Amino acid sequence: MKKIQKKNKNFNKNQKSFYFEDYIETNLKQKNISKSLISEDRVYLLFFLFFCLITIFSIKITAISIKEPRLLLAKKNNFSFLPLRKDIVDRNGELISRNIKIYHAAVKPDLIKDKNKFLLNIKLNFPEISQDKLKIKLLKNKYFYIKKRLTAEQKNKLWSLGEKGIIFESTQSRIYPHAELYSHILGQIDDDNYGISGVERYFDKELKNTQSIKEPLKLTLDTSLQFLIKNELENSLKDFKAKGAGGLLMDVQTGEVLSLVSLPDYNINMRNKITHLDYTNKITKGIFELGSIFKTFTIALALEKKLYTPETVIENIPNNIKCSKYTISEHDELPKNLSIEEILIRSSNIGSAMIAQNIGEENFKEFIKKLKLLDTLEFELDEVGRPIKFNWDKCKLETVSFGHGITTTPLQAATAYAAMSNGGYLVKPTLRLNKDIEVKRNRVISSKTSKEINSILRKVVTHEHGTASLANIFGFDVGGKTGTAKKNNYGEYSKKKLNTFISVFPIHEPKYVLLVLLDEPQPAPKLVYNYRGQKIYSNRDEAGWNSVYVAGKIIKKIGPILAINNHQVYNNHVVKKLN
Repeated sequence: MKKIQKKNKNFNKNQKSFYFEDYIETNLKQKNISKSLISEDRVYLLFFLFFCLITIFSIKITAISIKEPRLLLAKKNNFSFLPLRKDIVDRNGELISRNIKIYHAAVKPDLIKDKNKFLLNIKLNFPEISQDKLKIKLLKNKYFYIKKRLTAEQKNKLWSLGEKGIIFESTQSRIYPHAELYSHILGQIDDDNYGISGVERYFDKELKNTQSIKEPLKLTLDTSLQFLIKNELENSLKDFKAKGAGGLLMDVQTGEVLSLVSLPDYNINMRNKITHLDYTNKITKGIFELGSIFKTFTIALALEKKLYTPETVIENIPNNIKCSKYTISEHDELPKNLSIEEILIRSSNIGSAMIAQNIGEENFKEFIKKLKLLDTLEFELDEVGRPIKFNWDKCKLETVSFGHGITTTPLQAATAYAAMSNGGYLVKPTLRLNKDIEVKRNRVISSKTSKEINSILRKVVTHEHGTASLANIFGFDVGGKTGTAKKNNYGEYSKKKLNTFISVFPIHEPKYVLLVLLDEPQPAPKLVYNYRGQKIYSNRDEAGWNSVYVAGKIIKKIGPILAINNHQVYNNHVVKKLN
């Protein structure tokens, strides 16, 4: 027993160090575990705190976003979400369109302490704003716009009210310094600065190109000429009590449009929605029967086909002829024997019909196609009309020969006249000024035929029996052709007229074609005409007594400007002639 105890004692003694070491190691492990648990608790606590903070901020941001949308709008302005647009200038560099900074006024109802006082102030300063609608919006207690596109004066009025609830938002807007002058050309933009009509729409992508934002879009237009032509057309509305008017001035060699006017027009700065048909662009979108101006094409084709010479006399021309179930008659009593050039000078319907019969339908159709009078014209506006298609049935050849039963746009008619006078080349009309691009031209008649036509057009103005004597302005060598047509409304011809005069000057070396159109002009018996050197009165309403008169006044005013600028600006173009 003693031996056993002794052994145990020895065993315990031997195990003492071992036990001690194990104890220390165990304690250390426990301490590490304890420390680890404390660290994890801290991580969880910090995570919980961060989670709470994130939740609080998320709720706050959401609340602000819902309650105060102006912050989003401010971001929109700060990051320029609205597109910048290039300036638009005329051929002389004069500004005609630009983006500027403007303000919208919004209201945050919960910041307005005295709503009755606010309503009274608005009524005093802005009586056009409906008080009833304003009350409803205030009661809804939601952010709303009280007035957009503020002028500087309007902004100052609102700012001077001292209301914290009025918030001014800056944005961009397009301004047009000449207001109505270019309304039918420039078009409009929407509230987000995107083009929705006219040049603004056609060149929208280019105008928003930030890479070349400092380079303005240059148009072929001349502001001085545009103003003078518009002024005379406005006077014509008063003189002849016309429903509308249009004018077009174009370079016959390059197709550059120097002026394009359609009346009535409108102030494009007002951003009004225009729906009435009277405001249609009459020059590019208006589809009309233009009457006797087509006789020039008939005579030109007959000369081109060498069927006649200008001096060839057609004998025994009746005063009226039967064509299918229709009767074609003259506008006035004319001689029975007329030369080819006299048929155009005196504007004979039956003479033109007889020439067309000799030309033949296929030849006539091919020539009309060459002149693109029935195509949809390519032009830098979306507001372009499409001539009405028709069947070449019985009597169509005869009536088309003098402009009855065929429609086109005034721009297409003027372009065809440019071809008649410039040596025989059909050019593409354009609004974009680009002097480095070669003008592509297609020949439609020979230079010989063109010279013969120019000679006849001059006689239409100078001959004693010519229909355009009132356009014989001294020093400008004007030639041209009149067109008086009854308006066709849904297949029925009325007594209302559309009168046109297309002139070319100077006729010995043609540079410009000028078209003047009057919609439903009335006689002007009190107007004093200077007719062949005499002061007379007239109660007639044909084109020779209104459109020609207006064209003469226009040429007298713009002629000197064109003469001065001719060598400086208008002939600095590279023209490639296709023989």
